[in-house]
Amino acid sequence: MLEKNQTAPDFSTVNQRNEPVNLSDFKKRKHVILYFYPKDDTPGCTIEANQFTELAQEFAKLDTVVLGVSKDSCQSHQAFIDKYALKVDLLADTDGELCDSYGVWQEKEKEGVKKMGIVRSTFLINKDGMLEEVMYGVNADGHAQEMLERIKQL
Repeated sequence: MLEKNQTAPDFSTVNQRNEPVNLSDFKKRKHVILYFYPKDDTPGCTIEANQFTELAQEFAKLDTVVLGVSKDSCQSHQAFIDKYALKVDLLADTDGELCDSYGVWQEKEKEGVKKMGIVRSTFLINKDGMLEEVMYGVNADGHAQEMLERIKQL
């Protein structure tokens, strides 16, 4: 698992419009909130995405880009964005490489059944590409506000 003050693992993937997105694109320009969530259009994931959307302008004022990540496809991400008028880019990690490099693909247990899945996690990456926050197993509700307060401390 990753820890604070480490260099954030670089990545290259695509967003909901199938456009390339690389962590290096933001270096020296923007802080990055990279949040991983289990699945598009599910209750907790919808709460989290809607709350990040509600605060999108506040994050932008603080030179911060918010990127959501799941293993869903670009098409699934676009449908999720359209359904809820989301204002965050969603990255398609269909091969799981990004989830693996950030350590969020883990064994989870629900109702006594163990299976592999994305553990809801968030990484705050500063403009120098360093991890300012590493949070595994976060609660969806209220998390966007918590991250906004943390960004204000940078």
